[in-house]
Amino acid sequence: MLCRFCNTELQHVFIDLVNSPASNSFLAEEQLNEPEIFYPLKVYTCHNCFLVQVDEYKKSDAIFNSDYAYFSSYSSSWLAHAKKYTEKMVERFGYNENSQVIEIASNDGYLLQYFKEKNIPVMGIEPTENTARVAIEKGIKTIIEFFGVELADRLANHWEVKADLLLGNNVLAHVPDIVDFVQGMKIILADNGVITMEFPHLMQLVENNQFDTIYHEHFSYLSFHTVKQIFEAADLELFDVEELPTHGGSLRIYAKHKEDNSKEISPNVSLLLEKELGKGMDQLDYYLGFPQKALQVKLDMTSFLIDQKRAGKKVAAYGAAAKGNTLLNYCGIKNDLIEFVVDANPHKQNKFLPGSHVPVVNEEVLKNEQPDYVFILPWNIKTEIMEQLSYIKDWGGKFVVAVPSLQIIVR
Repeated sequence: MLCRFCNTELQHVFIDLVNSPASNSFLAEEQLNEPEIFYPLKVYTCHNCFLVQVDEYKKSDAIFNSDYAYFSSYSSSWLAHAKKYTEKMVERFGYNENSQVIEIASNDGYLLQYFKEKNIPVMGIEPTENTARVAIEKGIKTIIEFFGVELADRLANHWEVKADLLLGNNVLAHVPDIVDFVQGMKIILADNGVITMEFPHLMQLVENNQFDTIYHEHFSYLSFHTVKQIFEAADLELFDVEELPTHGGSLRIYAKHKEDNSKEISPNVSLLLEKELGKGMDQLDYYLGFPQKALQVKLDMTSFLIDQKRAGKKVAAYGAAAKGNTLLNYCGIKNDLIEFVVDANPHKQNKFLPGSHVPVVNEEVLKNEQPDYVFILPWNIKTEIMEQLSYIKDWGGKFVVAVPSLQIIVR
């Protein structure tokens, strides 16, 4: 396998999570007796550019298809994040009814709806038809395609559409051809336009043992150091960066055309580069030892669940998130140890988690069954979930999270 950015032959394994089904490939009941495809989940570190990456074992068009189960609007904290972002961009860059905002991977219109409310023209680009249709029903013009140079060229040169603000939240890590993707952004960006991209920060993944954020949808795991190289190769320049708490620790980068002199380079750029390099993120040694931390979680989680089973306790989970599927499949957990998982998304309810076959149910089942423990799988929004489910304390229920280490939380 060659590095998807610099074409260096990859020789160093970051972590091998063995085999797993695609994390959002939820199963209908009639599929439970059919063969299920498991793909390798081996991640490599490039010793040249330090892009951490998984091979494209399952093709992106097979992952992001019309059965895609992730709808952004089912998280209230994510909606609040999107609204806050909108207000910040309007205040900082002065977007108005004469501007053009384009979001790549716009999902169900969770973010563009807030620009639309301000009468700012918007366009979404979203390859999953079922989520895109929801956005279209909200009145958000959406192109149902994958983004890259080919689509960018059509938009810019045939439709004469360019973005004053081009944004993408949690998409940069999801594209198998990251070079083509970034080159496409160069084409579609207006002369004085701004790109913002948000993605989980590799530094947080390593230091907080977030191995469960590794799955087949995430082709790349990104440091600021490496992203800067990728954007510069497309003649784009990073002029600001923010560290965000979302998804366990993310970056929001700001980019512009290299030839655009209207924006000053923020001190944040050099400060974060110094921070990463100070930790050794440009050295292979930084990436060693990660598998052992993941193994400790596996041992602790399986021991906990087996102990509860022996004690006659009932364990359920909350949040049928992709990271939860990585965790359960890596740990070898099935529906004999976790009885069900609750999720607010009706597109996931009455289906089964891939690999583990844990049934996905609505919240009423939790109230009726009253489990002794509720495993919070999307630990990045555990505060939101614990507030929503605070009533489990009425029957003595406790919350559990597994990452970065096993923790039982009594509320």
